[in-house]
Amino acid sequence: MDNRFGEMEVFARAVATGSFSAAARQLNMTPSAISRLVSRLEDRLQVRLLVRSTRSLTPTPEGEIYLAEARSLLDRLTEMEARITDGAKAAVRGPLRVSSTVGFGATVIMPLVPEFLKLYPEVELDITLNDSIIDLWQERTDLAIRSGVLKDSALKARPITLMRRLVVASPLYLERHGTPQRPEDLKTHNCLRYNFQPSEWEFADPDTGHSIRQVVSGNFLGSDGTILRRICLEGGGLMKTGEHTVADDLASGRLVEVMAAWSPAEPEKIHAVFPGHPHLAARIRAFIDFLAAKL
Repeated sequence: MDNRFGEMEVFARAVATGSFSAAARQLNMTPSAISRLVSRLEDRLQVRLLVRSTRSLTPTPEGEIYLAEARSLLDRLTEMEARITDGAKAAVRGPLRVSSTVGFGATVIMPLVPEFLKLYPEVELDITLNDSIIDLWQERTDLAIRSGVLKDSALKARPITLMRRLVVASPLYLERHGTPQRPEDLKTHNCLRYNFQPSEWEFADPDTGHSIRQVVSGNFLGSDGTILRRICLEGGGLMKTGEHTVADDLASGRLVEVMAAWSPAEPEKIHAVFPGHPHLAARIRAFIDFLAAKL
């Protein structure tokens, strides 16, 4: 009688650790036993699952499919056993990889982390803050906190809160360069921008509510909101950002909102984005439910 769940666990651990040796140490096996098991698995499936090099193990396209399905089955097995032995709450355990934008993650998500881990101490939470859009499958991420429209039909999204976007500047910048009143005024201003987004800012006409897109330019582009905020605070230009990122700066007067009348009337939805398979791991569902309740 074969042990296919054991093969799945070994394969998933080898990919996660990046080597047979590291996987062997964690599973209390020998590297040669790990290698033989993976080779036997490839022989049975008649397809190559891993590209082996002296430094790393990289799944082939077929290996990525096997890995995703194996993780889903292992999660379901873990949840089933936990429900039987310890009750429903015990199923909320294991590694949870989360990606969030820098500003929202630092100011909103991170302050909530201690409370979540107190509720679910058997969850191993791994959070990456990155303003660039990532591929959840390629980055092996369980959950991403993002705004905007969901483009990947293989993913699902659940709204967890709302966020207003606004244009801000430091009093020093406005003293030197004047205060823009309308989107077209931005043509003569230095606008700090993300280096992965189009050079357009969206506004709403205060009279008609119609959407307006204004091309902007400036002498600085950055990969995340904290970099842009620092330049903005030093008087380097205007910045369009989420209100949560600069709430303290606005309250203290370090930054000032401009063109408030042109901000979109409807705040932007922030979503928890996750793989769209029908059996979502309990730890992922618990984190989404927790954020939705707190925000």
